[in-house]
Amino acid sequence: MVRAHGSANVSTAEKPLTVVSHFRQTLLAIMFSTNNKLEREKILNSFPATLRPDVGKAIEVLPLNEHNVLLAGGQIHQVDNLIHSDEQLVLLGKELLRIPYRLYFNEPNPDKEKLLTDQQKTILNCIYLRHHNGFVRQKRLEKLVDTTLYFITPYTFQLLGEYVIEILEVLDRHINDKTIDTYVDFVNENRKYWQQTESRMISYWNEYYRRPKFPKLKDYIGKQIVDRIKTNAQQKNLQKQA
Repeated sequence: MVRAHGSANVSTAEKPLTVVSHFRQTLLAIMFSTNNKLEREKILNSFPATLRPDVGKAIEVLPLNEHNVLLAGGQIHQVDNLIHSDEQLVLLGKELLRIPYRLYFNEPNPDKEKLLTDQQKTILNCIYLRHHNGFVRQKRLEKLVDTTLYFITPYTFQLLGEYVIEILEVLDRHINDKTIDTYVDFVNENRKYWQQTESRMISYWNEYYRRPKFPKLKDYIGKQIVDRIKTNAQQKNLQKQA
């Protein structure tokens, strides 16, 4: 083979590999771009329509273009779909919302997060309550302890059906006299989901905490929170009937 002076030293075998690699990168870029649009729509659909402008601002700081995700153990793993396909359907003020089961994107740039309004920060904290990392969920819940806004309830309530006791301890501080009415309203709107959550809480107690820490269900913090909501719901219903 005659090589022209100054031409790149690339064999014919390497050229197809370069083309294939470029084609693959292009396909991945298209796929990630499509996923980003779907992911944005899923997050928008998980909040009331009246909050859509603020939800859009919160979405802008999410690192949806980062698919190399930091795991709880410090490892980096590439994730194609940053939002799990499973959803929890709930009613909030008679409006149907679709709450993602799990989210896998990294946390946002702190400098960008600081620029959000208080309500946008609250929305962002709600979003991260569905994060795959329990430490992130707990940290974000800490920021919502004193929040009484009804729209956070589908996100905080979902934590009641999970097994991380440290998160339940924070939730216990949040569900107090100032916020209890929002939970009563929520369970009255979502009775089947309420029953499923209570059953899930009992299952996790039996699997992880019954032996040796809490042999009696009534001593488990998840049960105490459920009973608090249940008691207040019964009282409120009796007041309506009176």
